[in-house]
Amino acid sequence: MIKSADEFIKLRNSNDQRATHDVADISVWHDVIDRYPEYKVWVILNKTISIEILEFLATDEDITVRCAIARKRKINEKIFNLLKADVDESVRYSLMSNTKLSLDQIIQIKTDDSEWLQGKLEDLKKKSK
Repeated sequence: MIKSADEFIKLRNSNDQRATHDVADISVWHDVIDRYPEYKVWVILNKTISIEILEFLATDEDITVRCAIARKRKINEKIFNLLKADVDESVRYSLMSNTKLSLDQIIQIKTDDSEWLQGKLEDLKKKSK
């Protein structure tokens, strides 16, 4: 178990697999996010991260963070509904790339403001046939 934000940072910086696989209390994750915002994506990559932390980070101003959330297989309906209309097309493309989503869900992602996303959606539709 990861006991502190500092421990997580040390594990991450030494490429210790515990940073990716070990559990931490929600307070530890919030401490990492508050004190080390540049490690938010690494928090998301932890396999045991709670849905509560993912929901919290799904509204982050950093596009990279929202993209990482969108690709995470364990997102819930609340996160999906938030990100499917994200202002940034790269976040929506990351959501389209989430292998857990069904084609019915992918079709719900906002594409009307992006020819590029419309093309990606058409490609996904063709591949699913």
